[in-house]
Amino acid sequence: MTQTDPRRRLVLFVIALIGTAVIAAAPTPAGLSVRGQFAFATMFFAGFLWVTGTLPLAVTALSIPVVLTIFGVYADLDAALAGFANHLIFLFIAGFMLANALQKYDIDRRIALWIMSVMGSSPRRLVLAVMLATAFLSMWVSNTATAAMMTPIALGVLSQVLGRETVEAASAATTAGSSDSSPAPDGGTVAVEDGDEPFTNLHVSMLLGTAYAASVGGVGTLIGTPPNAVLASQLNEILGYEIGFAQWLLIGVPIVAITLPLVWYVLTYLLYPPQIDDVTEAQEMAQQYLEEEGELSPRGKRVALIFTGTALLWVVGGLGDGVKYLIDNGYLPLSDAWFTTLYGGEGTSVFGIDGHQGTLYYVVVGLLSVPALVLADTMEWDDLVDIDWGTILLFGGGIALADALATTGATEWIADSVFTSLTGAPIVLVVGIVVLLVIFLTEMTSNTATATIIIPILISIGSVFAATLGLTDVAAAVFLSVSGAIAASFAFALPVATPPNAIVFGSGYLKQEQMMRAGVVLNLIMTVVLTGLIWLLFQFVWPHVLW
Repeated sequence: MTQTDPRRRLVLFVIALIGTAVIAAAPTPAGLSVRGQFAFATMFFAGFLWVTGTLPLAVTALSIPVVLTIFGVYADLDAALAGFANHLIFLFIAGFMLANALQKYDIDRRIALWIMSVMGSSPRRLVLAVMLATAFLSMWVSNTATAAMMTPIALGVLSQVLGRETVEAASAATTAGSSDSSPAPDGGTVAVEDGDEPFTNLHVSMLLGTAYAASVGGVGTLIGTPPNAVLASQLNEILGYEIGFAQWLLIGVPIVAITLPLVWYVLTYLLYPPQIDDVTEAQEMAQQYLEEEGELSPRGKRVALIFTGTALLWVVGGLGDGVKYLIDNGYLPLSDAWFTTLYGGEGTSVFGIDGHQGTLYYVVVGLLSVPALVLADTMEWDDLVDIDWGTILLFGGGIALADALATTGATEWIADSVFTSLTGAPIVLVVGIVVLLVIFLTEMTSNTATATIIIPILISIGSVFAATLGLTDVAAAVFLSVSGAIAASFAFALPVATPPNAIVFGSGYLKQEQMMRAGVVLNLIMTVVLTGLIWLLFQFVWPHVLW
């Protein structure tokens, strides 16, 4: 659906209203409160609009507190809007603004070109270099922005390796369909004959690798991709449980380190092995681009310093337990008051106040980076404000919906009704079903919408599978919801699944059947790999990280 199709949009919206009314007016099922039924009806309303794309995701999110208030799930609108003030939303605002600073001074582009100039000595290594650069940047800059920046860089490299005419002909063939000719970018025409395949394997593997690396890389940090934010915010809202920035690194980085090379191997060795040997010109071009960037300006250096300092403080802020151990054993001369001030706790801070959030709390650190950018004379408000506010609003609406489902008992009722049959099943089977379900749902809609809908349900089924997993209810909820959030970034088959998929496909240099072929294979492989990897992390790493 597009903006030029208002009739279809109106029809779908009417269907959403009718479905919502039917659910709200139906007899209340046993074990479900009336408010829970209304919250469930609201979930259908938002979920239907998200899945069908009837309205922009953020517009649907804004309607959630309104519908909840109309139904009376919340007594007043202030309570319904509370989710939009969640502290994690402000972490992402700060993260987006910090990313804007990196982009303003082309620091992200410099990093990408440097990696390519160092590693791109063979076709496969060139694809790997593009994927590594994309994945690393996606850990810090939104995967959408990273894909948008890396796609033209990848196309520039392809033009150098394959020849600009070949790349332009591929794009023209994609848009021409069965036509005999199509306009070329320079105003001429490019012949497109039936059965002609203008793409080389290097072309396909590099573009798909760019999209997939942006999605996989985003898993690495808490601010890398929206599903991570949805998970963190809803765990905090529903369970009062908080995943710190350093904690998530111990979860996300192993996932990226294992799955990214696997995606590269499948693309370049099994599905689309490069059929050329010489890529020296592409490597030289990356080096030339890097030289053309020139030396980083003083303002750019200050941005790089602030970004590095922020990232380090995010990590240091998660080492409170280790610092406490050093203090208690006399290895670190730091008073309890200073520890409370830096890392938080119930004790007295250096300000003489009992109880402190902690100056190194990762949201505080993120927010401090914004005035630091301004004070360093690197960013003005107009630069900072140009962020993805739609995603921010989507987080708020998702939190409002998740909180309503949890407080009314609706998610618990769904869990008991749908997942009780799996009670007692092997852990690996439970994880596999969660991963497969989330990947499948994400192929039908955006990964952010999928995470917003499914994560509250996964949190609620923690109590159902706690005995099976041998964990407390909270630990089981965290384990299952983290598994679902990770899986939401591994849908590779359709353009609608993730923003990077959509960006690469929308560039016009790739056919949907090529993405479908690679995506289906990778979806099946990643379902198995993620299931095994999540189980191993659950056994040996997560008990020391998440609970």
